Amino acid sequence: MTDLESSRTPFIPNEGPHPWRRFVAVGDSFTEGIGDPDPAAPGGHRGWADRVAEVLSRQVDDFAYANLAVRGKLIAQIVADQIEPAVALHPDLVSICAGGNDVIRPGTDPDAIAVQLEDAVTRLASTGAAIVVFTGIDTGFTPVFRRFRGKVAIYNENVRAIAERHDCIVADQWALKTVQDPRFFDDDRLHYNALGHHEVARMVLRALNVANDLQAMQPDPLPLRTWREARSEDLGWAREHLMPWVLRRLRHQSSGDDVAAKRPDAVPYEIRAAE
Repeated sequence: MTDLESSRTPFIPNEGPHPWRRFVAVGDSFTEGIGDPDPAAPGGHRGWADRVAEVLSRQVDDFAYANLAVRGKLIAQIVADQIEPAVALHPDLVSICAGGNDVIRPGTDPDAIAVQLEDAVTRLASTGAAIVVFTGIDTGFTPVFRRFRGKVAIYNENVRAIAERHDCIVADQWALKTVQDPRFFDDDRLHYNALGHHEVARMVLRALNVANDLQAMQPDPLPLRTWREARSEDLGWAREHLMPWVLRRLRHQSSGDDVAAKRPDAVPYEIRAAE
């Protein structure tokens, strides 16, 4: 064993029941669970937050969960529409992932976005709840969003500084190298698929130091494709996903217009059958 290896602190989950009884998640499509469709779930999507809530609910009898996240929302909308309802639910555990939709818009300032995030965190901290914040994923692996990598990195440093000032728990997507692979993403190349949401749930539970039996999920190997087949897929993606996204931006529309929170009240989580 090298000196470096011996100096590392291994992850040792808390074997006892966790201390939380009321989990509230706020944010955008990432927290709503877009890309992880499930007809049995409220709103038709599952996602990492539902998966975390299920694990937490198995360990205590009086656990309740609300998810206020709505797809397509910018950080100003999340602050305006979700923070006070979250505070009113009296949580003892809150997650907030916001600002990603702002960061990937041309011309936006990651420092200014972080100021809005800190306002939200300050208000959530008034509840006395433990707060989980997220860094953004390292977009270097994807040609579509690679050019935003520097802005994401700057925003992440702000997130870490906010977490330090307010004693938040950091769920570090940037360091989650497993999901930096197109096989963990939906066909739109923007949202995680079920595999991605599952891996994020495992990462969040590690950050919370909660013991669980979620196992790593291995994606199928990437199919061999000719250059022509790959370009045809790219054109299909641009037509089906990229152009509608651009048109919504030009029209000042959002995929979350007229969409309500899927779990607006903190209620017991219905435990699913084993997968």
